[in-house]
Amino acid sequence: MRLSSLLMIVGTFAVAAVLSLVAANLSVQLIEDSSEIGVRDALDEEGMTWAEVQADGLQVTLAGIAPTEAVRFAALSTAGTIVDAARVIDDMQVEAAAAIAPPRFSAEILRNDAGLSIIGLIPAETDRDEVLDRVRAISGQLPVTDLIEQADYPTPDGWNDALGFALAAMERLPRAKVSVSAGRVAINAITNSTEEKARLEAQLRRAAPPGLRVSLKVAAPRPVITPFTLRLVMDEAGTRFDACSADTMASRTQILNAAFEAGLTGPGDCTVGMGVPSPRWAQAVEQAISALAELGAGTVTFSDADITLVAAEGTDQADFDRVVGELENDLPGVFALYAKLPETVDPNQGPQEFVATLSPEGQVQLRGRLSDENLRNVADSYARAAFGSDAVYMATRLVDNLPSTWPVRVLTGLEALSQLSNGAVTVTPETVVVSGNTGNPQASTNIASLLATKLGEAQEFDIRVTYQKKLDPVAALPTPDECVAEISNILATSKITFEPSSATIDASALGTMDDIAELLQQCGDIKLEIQGHTDSQGREEMNESLSQARAQSVLNELRARRVLTSTYTAKGYGESDPIADNETEEGREANRRIEFKLIRPAPSAPEGETTLETLAGSGDTDSEAAAETEGSDDEQN
Repeated sequence: MRLSSLLMIVGTFAVAAVLSLVAANLSVQLIEDSSEIGVRDALDEEGMTWAEVQADGLQVTLAGIAPTEAVRFAALSTAGTIVDAARVIDDMQVEAAAAIAPPRFSAEILRNDAGLSIIGLIPAETDRDEVLDRVRAISGQLPVTDLIEQADYPTPDGWNDALGFALAAMERLPRAKVSVSAGRVAINAITNSTEEKARLEAQLRRAAPPGLRVSLKVAAPRPVITPFTLRLVMDEAGTRFDACSADTMASRTQILNAAFEAGLTGPGDCTVGMGVPSPRWAQAVEQAISALAELGAGTVTFSDADITLVAAEGTDQADFDRVVGELENDLPGVFALYAKLPETVDPNQGPQEFVATLSPEGQVQLRGRLSDENLRNVADSYARAAFGSDAVYMATRLVDNLPSTWPVRVLTGLEALSQLSNGAVTVTPETVVVSGNTGNPQASTNIASLLATKLGEAQEFDIRVTYQKKLDPVAALPTPDECVAEISNILATSKITFEPSSATIDASALGTMDDIAELLQQCGDIKLEIQGHTDSQGREEMNESLSQARAQSVLNELRARRVLTSTYTAKGYGESDPIADNETEEGREANRRIEFKLIRPAPSAPEGETTLETLAGSGDTDSEAAAETEGSDDEQN
């Protein structure tokens, strides 16, 4: 009995243990199912169907790939609202983000009288210190503001060319803003005059690397005209302006219309500037021109508010008095009129005069009459200072009874002559006549202002100055196409030859190199490729090496003659580009040659953008100009 009771007790405990274990398993399963289902439903309601939920006892594991880190955190927070957050195990991953796009590299360079600043983001491969050193060299003593940042991303195509050109351009632009990006440079600049504007535009056109898009906006502010001058001449040669000034475009149109009605032919030119003595300037000019037209001939000169009207010799006195009287009554109050009717002069009586002539070679002769030895010394010293001490020949005589204003008239005439390339000035007691040729389109205006200021009110003068483009140092610069065409003309009569099987230029061709170098010194920074070519005799590798050496020899000879060759390249093409049949001696001789080829900028830019190609006025950008010369006449290759 005692044994059976013991077995019963043990059995009871065993059964209880089994029942407890089953109950515990059922409870755990119930908790796992409840947690897993609750968390999954909550995530589904939030649209996180990508998440996988697995319960293991009291722990709930979240798995899957979350779109972003923020969504992953939101999934953890949602699960934490169903079960204790401490029970949630994060086994989720975040979807790999796309590679970050490289930044847009750009820079802004600003320069004015207060200093220079540079701001922007540049590649880490760009030498920042070198850029800043160059900027400081450009700025000189003025302060430099450095706001450059760098990013470690690959340098985009066209960045180095753009940055280099921008810095080179800034050296020429004292007041400008230059914007730089890969393959593009935008320049906004201000110059002091239209001549400087034209010169800068020409320089920048030549300096732009091939393929670089350049937007160029160079402004020339309205000049200050002192005195505000206008002079209209009507004579047997026609009606013309020696000088014309206007304060606005509307005034300019009003003045030109009045001149056209008075007989002016051609396009007409009138400088718009500041310094007008009265807002009614155009009205006064229009009235004076109409009065002169009614007289039929003569001159009318404005120097600020002073007006001088000189009728032609022989004008009827009654007509002169009537026209002058009407003009005096109609003019705005601020203007003062002086009118003169010259007396008839006996043609057999020669006037006292002083004459100075300037030859195209720069030689000056001073002839005629001077009042005293002091004036002779002053005139001689002034002429030597203006034209060169070795260029002046004095042949004047001293006479009495010259006007007291004679020294002023003589020295003013010499100053006017100094603004011409060649010509003459004639000084008489009645007038000063300046005639000749000039390369300055503003010379007539400048001379008129000078004479009106120095000679004084109501003094007669005559200006017969002709502008010639070939004398203009800016306008006369040959274009790149003209330079290459001229090289062709040189090579058509004299070839570049080499010593047999050598890269040494033959002595007979050194004169040709001198002529080409002299031409290229006038052409500026044009982009040329000097190409070497051979015939097909010999090995291809040897021919290519020989042609490269010959092209380099030509480049070296140009450098030795002080030609700026920073924009030139030398390249050998060997036998790859024949222009004649290599089966004949004549063909092989033609194929042995040096070519000068113009490297042109990229052909196009986005619509509406001003490019250097547009400013240059070039035509077909796909065409190439070339000048050719053959190699040695007595060698192979």
